[in-house]
Amino acid sequence: MKTATYFGPDSKALGEPFNRLLDNDEPHPVDCRRLDGVSDFFLACDHAGRQMPRKLDDLGLGGADLDRHIAWDIGAAGLAERLSETLGAALVMQRYSRLVIDCNRPPVAATSIATVSEGTEVPGNRDLAPLQAHARLREIFDPYHDRIDAELELRRRAMRRTVLVSVHSFTPVFQGESRPWHLGLLYNRDPGYAHNLSDELEGSGLNVGHNEPYAVSDVTDYTIPVHGERRAIPHVMIEVRQDLIEKEQGQDEWAERLSGALLRANSDVDVAC
Repeated sequence: MKTATYFGPDSKALGEPFNRLLDNDEPHPVDCRRLDGVSDFFLACDHAGRQMPRKLDDLGLGGADLDRHIAWDIGAAGLAERLSETLGAALVMQRYSRLVIDCNRPPVAATSIATVSEGTEVPGNRDLAPLQAHARLREIFDPYHDRIDAELELRRRAMRRTVLVSVHSFTPVFQGESRPWHLGLLYNRDPGYAHNLSDELEGSGLNVGHNEPYAVSDVTDYTIPVHGERRAIPHVMIEVRQDLIEKEQGQDEWAERLSGALLRANSDVDVAC
Protein backbone atom coordinates (compact mmCIF):
# COMPACT_ATOMS: atom_id res chain seq x y z
CA MET A 1 0.00 0.00 0.00
CA LYS A 2 1.45 3.37 -1.01
CA THR A 3 0.93 5.66 1.94
CA ALA A 4 1.93 9.09 0.68
CA THR A 5 -0.34 11.44 -1.22
CA TYR A 6 1.67 13.44 -3.73
CA PHE A 7 0.75 17.05 -4.35
CA GLY A 8 2.38 17.82 -7.71
CA PRO A 9 3.45 16.39 -11.07
CA ASP A 10 5.65 13.33 -11.24
CA SER A 11 9.34 13.54 -12.05
CA LYS A 12 8.82 12.62 -15.71
CA ALA A 13 6.46 15.55 -16.17
CA LEU A 14 9.07 17.80 -14.60
CA GLY A 15 11.88 16.45 -16.73
CA GLU A 16 14.61 13.93 -16.17
CA PRO A 17 16.94 13.29 -14.61
CA PHE A 18 15.32 13.64 -11.19
CA ASN A 19 17.35 16.08 -9.08
CA ARG A 20 18.18 14.46 -5.76
CA LEU A 21 17.93 16.30 -2.47
CA LEU A 22 20.19 14.02 -0.42
CA ASP A 23 23.75 13.24 -1.40
CA ASN A 24 24.90 9.63 -1.18
CA ASP A 25 26.97 10.28 1.94
CA GLU A 26 24.10 11.84 3.90
CA PRO A 27 22.11 9.86 6.49
CA HIS A 28 19.14 7.83 5.35
CA PRO A 29 15.95 9.47 6.66
CA VAL A 30 14.71 6.36 8.46
CA ASP A 31 16.26 5.13 11.69
CA CYS A 32 14.97 1.69 12.74
CA ARG A 33 15.47 -0.12 16.04
CA ARG A 34 14.45 -3.59 17.24
CA LEU A 35 12.33 -4.50 14.24
CA ASP A 36 12.56 -8.11 15.39
CA GLY A 37 11.16 -7.23 18.81
CA VAL A 38 8.43 -9.54 20.09
CA SER A 39 6.36 -6.82 21.75
CA ASP A 40 2.81 -5.98 20.66
CA PHE A 41 3.88 -2.34 20.52
CA PHE A 42 5.11 -0.62 17.39
CA LEU A 43 6.60 2.82 18.04
CA ALA A 44 6.94 5.71 15.60
CA CYS A 45 8.70 9.04 16.17
CA ASP A 46 7.83 11.47 13.38
CA HIS A 47 9.89 14.41 14.65
CA ALA A 48 12.86 12.59 16.17
CA GLY A 49 15.66 14.46 14.42
CA ARG A 50 16.77 17.89 13.28
CA GLN A 51 19.11 16.80 10.50
CA MET A 52 19.21 19.13 7.50
CA PRO A 53 20.05 18.10 3.93
CA ARG A 54 23.31 19.74 2.93
CA LYS A 55 21.80 21.36 -0.15
CA LEU A 56 19.23 23.28 1.89
CA ASP A 57 21.84 25.32 3.79
CA ASP A 58 19.83 25.11 7.04
CA LEU A 59 16.88 26.75 5.23
CA GLY A 60 18.41 30.12 6.01
CA LEU A 61 17.97 29.68 9.77
CA GLY A 62 20.49 30.09 12.57
CA GLY A 63 21.64 27.34 14.90
CA ALA A 64 19.49 28.61 17.77
CA ASP A 65 16.33 28.13 15.72
CA LEU A 66 17.35 24.59 14.79
CA ASP A 67 17.59 23.78 18.50
CA ARG A 68 13.97 24.85 19.08
CA HIS A 69 10.71 22.95 18.90
CA ILE A 70 10.08 24.32 15.43
CA ALA A 71 12.80 22.00 14.12
CA TRP A 72 12.12 18.81 16.12
CA ASP A 73 10.38 17.33 19.17
CA ILE A 74 12.88 17.84 21.97
CA GLY A 75 13.35 14.68 24.05
CA ALA A 76 11.02 12.56 21.93
CA ALA A 77 13.73 10.45 20.29
CA GLY A 78 15.38 9.65 23.61
CA LEU A 79 12.04 8.71 25.16
CA ALA A 80 11.07 6.58 22.16
CA GLU A 81 14.41 4.75 22.23
CA ARG A 82 14.09 4.00 25.94
CA LEU A 83 10.51 2.81 25.49
CA SER A 84 11.64 0.58 22.65
CA GLU A 85 14.36 -0.91 24.83
CA THR A 86 12.13 -1.37 27.88
CA LEU A 87 9.24 -2.90 25.94
CA GLY A 88 11.32 -4.81 23.40
CA ALA A 89 9.31 -2.96 20.77
CA ALA A 90 10.01 -2.05 17.16
CA LEU A 91 10.76 1.63 16.61
CA VAL A 92 10.89 3.68 13.39
CA MET A 93 12.19 7.27 13.63
CA GLN A 94 12.59 10.13 11.17
CA ARG A 95 16.05 11.74 11.19
CA TYR A 96 15.34 14.96 9.27
CA SER A 97 13.82 18.13 10.65
CA ARG A 98 10.11 18.74 10.36
CA LEU A 99 11.05 22.05 8.71
CA VAL A 100 12.27 20.15 5.64
CA ILE A 101 8.94 18.35 5.40
CA ASP A 102 6.65 17.48 8.28
CA CYS A 103 6.25 13.72 8.43
CA ASN A 104 3.10 14.00 10.53
CA ARG A 105 1.25 16.19 8.03
CA PRO A 106 -0.57 15.14 4.87
CA PRO A 107 1.56 16.35 1.95
CA VAL A 108 -1.42 18.39 0.73
CA ALA A 109 -1.54 20.36 4.01
CA ALA A 110 -0.43 23.98 3.97
CA THR A 111 1.89 23.23 6.91
CA SER A 112 3.58 20.26 5.24
CA ILE A 113 6.50 22.52 4.29
CA ALA A 114 6.07 25.51 6.58
CA THR A 115 7.12 28.98 5.50
CA VAL A 116 6.45 30.30 9.03
CA SER A 117 6.65 28.22 12.21
CA GLU A 118 5.64 29.64 15.60
CA GLY A 119 6.23 33.16 14.30
CA THR A 120 9.63 32.36 12.78
CA GLU A 121 10.01 32.77 9.04
CA VAL A 122 11.70 29.90 7.20
CA PRO A 123 13.37 31.54 4.18
CA GLY A 124 14.40 28.29 2.52
CA ASN A 125 10.78 27.13 2.32
CA ARG A 126 9.49 30.13 0.41
CA ASP A 127 8.58 29.94 -3.27
CA LEU A 128 9.52 26.27 -3.74
CA ALA A 129 9.33 24.91 -7.26
CA PRO A 130 7.27 21.71 -7.66
CA LEU A 131 10.45 19.74 -8.28
CA GLN A 132 11.93 20.94 -4.98
CA ALA A 133 8.82 19.99 -3.01
CA HIS A 134 8.72 16.65 -4.82
CA ALA A 135 12.30 15.89 -3.79
CA ARG A 136 11.47 16.36 -0.11
CA LEU A 137 8.41 14.14 -0.41
CA ARG A 138 10.16 11.44 -2.37
CA GLU A 139 13.39 11.26 -0.36
CA ILE A 140 12.24 11.97 3.21
CA PHE A 141 8.48 11.63 3.70
CA ASP A 142 7.88 8.58 1.48
CA PRO A 143 10.74 6.39 2.76
CA TYR A 144 9.66 6.97 6.36
CA HIS A 145 6.01 6.14 5.88
CA ASP A 146 6.66 3.38 3.38
CA ARG A 147 8.90 1.70 5.98
CA ILE A 148 6.26 1.98 8.69
CA ASP A 149 3.65 0.59 6.29
CA ALA A 150 5.91 -2.30 5.23
CA GLU A 151 6.67 -3.30 8.81
CA LEU A 152 3.02 -3.14 9.85
CA GLU A 153 2.08 -5.22 6.83
CA LEU A 154 4.63 -7.88 7.78
CA ARG A 155 3.13 -7.99 11.24
CA ARG A 156 -0.38 -8.30 9.81
CA ARG A 157 0.63 -11.20 7.58
CA ALA A 158 2.26 -12.91 10.52
CA MET A 159 -0.98 -12.37 12.49
CA ARG A 160 0.88 -10.46 15.18
CA ARG A 161 -0.92 -8.34 17.74
CA THR A 162 -0.06 -4.68 17.17
CA VAL A 163 -0.61 -1.42 19.02
CA LEU A 164 0.71 1.70 17.27
CA VAL A 165 2.22 4.35 19.56
CA SER A 166 3.37 7.65 18.08
CA VAL A 167 5.79 9.50 20.38
CA HIS A 168 5.95 13.33 20.43
CA SER A 169 6.72 16.20 22.79
CA PHE A 170 5.24 19.68 23.27
CA THR A 171 6.48 23.01 24.61
CA PRO A 172 5.65 24.04 28.20
CA VAL A 173 4.57 27.50 27.01
CA PHE A 174 2.93 28.44 23.71
CA GLN A 175 2.20 32.02 22.67
CA GLY A 176 2.61 33.17 26.25
CA GLU A 177 0.27 30.61 27.81
CA SER A 178 1.48 27.84 30.10
CA ARG A 179 0.42 24.31 29.33
CA PRO A 180 -0.40 22.47 32.56
CA TRP A 181 -0.54 18.90 31.25
CA HIS A 182 2.28 16.50 31.97
CA LEU A 183 1.29 14.62 28.86
CA GLY A 184 -1.44 14.46 26.29
CA LEU A 185 -3.10 11.41 24.74
CA LEU A 186 -4.25 12.15 21.21
CA TYR A 187 -6.68 10.27 18.99
CA ASN A 188 -9.29 10.86 16.31
CA ARG A 189 -12.16 8.45 15.58
CA ASP A 190 -11.12 5.65 17.93
CA PRO A 191 -10.43 6.72 21.54
CA GLY A 192 -10.49 3.18 22.95
CA TYR A 193 -6.83 2.50 23.64
CA ALA A 194 -6.14 6.11 24.66
CA HIS A 195 -8.91 5.92 27.26
CA ASN A 196 -7.50 2.68 28.66
CA LEU A 197 -4.07 4.27 28.86
CA SER A 198 -5.51 7.37 30.53
CA ASP A 199 -7.14 5.22 33.19
CA GLU A 200 -3.73 3.72 34.00
CA LEU A 201 -1.98 7.10 34.18
CA GLU A 202 -4.46 9.40 35.91
CA GLY A 203 -4.39 7.44 39.15
CA SER A 204 -0.72 8.36 39.57
CA GLY A 205 -1.46 12.06 40.01
CA LEU A 206 -0.50 13.12 36.51
CA ASN A 207 -2.32 15.87 34.65
CA VAL A 208 -3.34 13.98 31.50
CA GLY A 209 -4.87 15.91 28.63
CA HIS A 210 -7.21 14.28 26.13
CA ASN A 211 -6.44 15.73 22.70
CA GLU A 212 -4.33 18.35 24.45
CA PRO A 213 -2.43 20.43 23.56
CA TYR A 214 -3.37 19.28 20.05
CA ALA A 215 -6.05 17.09 18.51
CA VAL A 216 -5.60 14.51 15.75
CA SER A 217 -7.46 15.01 12.49
CA ASP A 218 -7.22 13.91 8.86
CA VAL A 219 -6.29 17.48 7.92
CA THR A 220 -3.49 18.05 10.44
CA ASP A 221 -2.06 14.56 11.04
CA TYR A 222 -0.80 11.58 9.09
CA THR A 223 0.66 8.77 11.21
CA ILE A 224 -2.39 7.98 13.34
CA PRO A 225 -5.07 8.37 10.63
CA VAL A 226 -3.12 6.44 7.98
CA HIS A 227 -1.25 3.75 9.91
CA GLY A 228 -3.59 3.38 12.89
CA GLU A 229 -7.13 4.09 11.75
CA ARG A 230 -6.91 2.71 8.22
CA ARG A 231 -5.44 -0.52 9.53
CA ALA A 232 -8.01 -0.66 12.34
CA ILE A 233 -5.36 -1.37 14.97
CA PRO A 234 -5.34 0.17 18.46
CA HIS A 235 -3.32 3.37 18.52
CA VAL A 236 -2.46 6.50 20.45
CA MET A 237 -0.28 9.55 20.02
CA ILE A 238 1.58 10.40 23.22
CA GLU A 239 2.72 13.99 23.72
CA VAL A 240 5.00 14.56 26.74
CA ARG A 241 5.89 18.06 27.91
CA GLN A 242 9.42 18.84 26.84
CA ASP A 243 10.78 20.12 30.15
CA LEU A 244 10.04 16.67 31.61
CA ILE A 245 12.06 14.72 29.03
CA GLU A 246 14.72 17.06 27.67
CA LYS A 247 17.37 15.34 29.81
CA GLU A 248 18.26 11.65 29.96
CA GLN A 249 17.07 11.25 33.56
CA GLY A 250 13.59 12.45 32.61
CA GLN A 251 13.53 10.20 29.57
CA ASP A 252 14.41 7.20 31.74
CA GLU A 253 11.74 8.09 34.31
CA TRP A 254 9.03 8.60 31.72
CA ALA A 255 9.94 5.46 29.81
CA GLU A 256 9.53 3.45 33.00
CA ARG A 257 6.24 5.16 33.82
CA LEU A 258 4.78 4.87 30.34
CA SER A 259 5.94 1.33 29.62
CA GLY A 260 4.10 -0.01 32.64
CA ALA A 261 0.94 1.92 31.78
CA LEU A 262 1.10 0.85 28.11
CA LEU A 263 1.36 -2.80 29.09
CA ARG A 264 -1.50 -2.60 31.57
CA ALA A 265 -3.69 -0.77 29.05
CA ASN A 266 -2.82 -3.40 26.44
CA SER A 267 -4.08 -6.20 28.67
CA ASP A 268 -7.47 -4.49 28.86
CA VAL A 269 -8.09 -4.12 25.13
CA ASP A 270 -8.83 -6.49 22.28
CA VAL A 271 -5.80 -5.91 20.07
CA ALA A 272 -6.22 -6.61 16.36
CA CYS A 273 -3.64 -8.27 14.15
